[in-house]
Amino acid sequence: MSGRESRPLKDRSEQARGSLNALIARGKTPGIQYVVVDAARTLFEYAGGWADLANQTPMRVDTTLMAYSMSKTITAAAALRLVQDRCLHLEGQLINYVEESPYGPAVTIGQLITHTSGIPNPIPLRWVHPADGTPFNEEAALAGVLRRNSHLASQPGSRYAYSNIGYWLLGCAIAHASRVPFTACVDRHLREALRLSPAELGYTIPDPQRHAAGYLEKYSWINLFKRFLVDPALIGDYEGDWVRIRSHYVNGPAFGGLVGTARAFASFLQDQLRHRSRLLDDATRSLFYTPQQIASGALIPMTLGWHVAPNQRRSYFYKEGGGGGFHCLMRLYPGNGVGTVVMTNATGFDVNRCLDSLDWLFLN
Repeated sequence: MSGRESRPLKDRSEQARGSLNALIARGKTPGIQYVVVDAARTLFEYAGGWADLANQTPMRVDTTLMAYSMSKTITAAAALRLVQDRCLHLEGQLINYVEESPYGPAVTIGQLITHTSGIPNPIPLRWVHPADGTPFNEEAALAGVLRRNSHLASQPGSRYAYSNIGYWLLGCAIAHASRVPFTACVDRHLREALRLSPAELGYTIPDPQRHAAGYLEKYSWINLFKRFLVDPALIGDYEGDWVRIRSHYVNGPAFGGLVGTARAFASFLQDQLRHRSRLLDDATRSLFYTPQQIASGALIPMTLGWHVAPNQRRSYFYKEGGGGGFHCLMRLYPGNGVGTVVMTNATGFDVNRCLDSLDWLFLN
């Protein structure tokens, strides 16, 4: 047994807490949440720093943050749940599930999930709208994006290339197959199954007073070019070394719209670590973690919903999300029986470096 493994959990937790406190003290992020779970319990949970700098609101374990693309793994799980129920088919053509698609009949549901559809991926930073109650039409927003990006970037199935549009369309297919709006399908098949409340995980801000403000670093390239990259209507004031980003929603919930806590995402990871998942049966859960390939037979660093770690020293699955003042990452280490989540309200915070430096404390 290594020295690390023999150390009491309390000692390892104190080391993690000290490291996180130091990140905040050095101004790496205004606030941070970090949770570590195994199949049965929470091994470590931390919330520190500020959810709102101007109002000096502390970051708490029940503070909600934007998950951005970390949402995609939840979208993929919802799709697989419908595959399990035989309402959706991985080999089914996208055009059978959406009213309009400029990409022809070759794109399949499975290709959307694995980012092998060939659908292009323009920069999506402006695909957001204010969370102030202003009317928003998702269907019209998607139609505009499809008109401006109507040509495939590659032959479907021929290469692996990330696509936010692909997951936006996957959300449309899920809505068609489930016969309810996409967000309602996720609520029914995932959130409720995990026994999470809308205050913990959902597609709207449940309580503005309990939602973190997002921030850009004052001294960063993205701040220098922010008016070209971010909707000017969302750019707030300077607050010390940070620029506030006003509360907003992602135009396509399926590719990046979840709002929640690290604790809620940890509940999802915990379900995946259990002997029996509440979300997926054994065969479907196995499919969720099976490495995928392109038409040539070459493996890609992707399963049906997870990215596969390039690190050969330790195998894990992960999904990162970031933009608009937030950055987050969740990892699942099946060989160690551990899942970890970090969520921050700083666009440029290095979430990978953070988990690389902390997770080893809890991997036996």
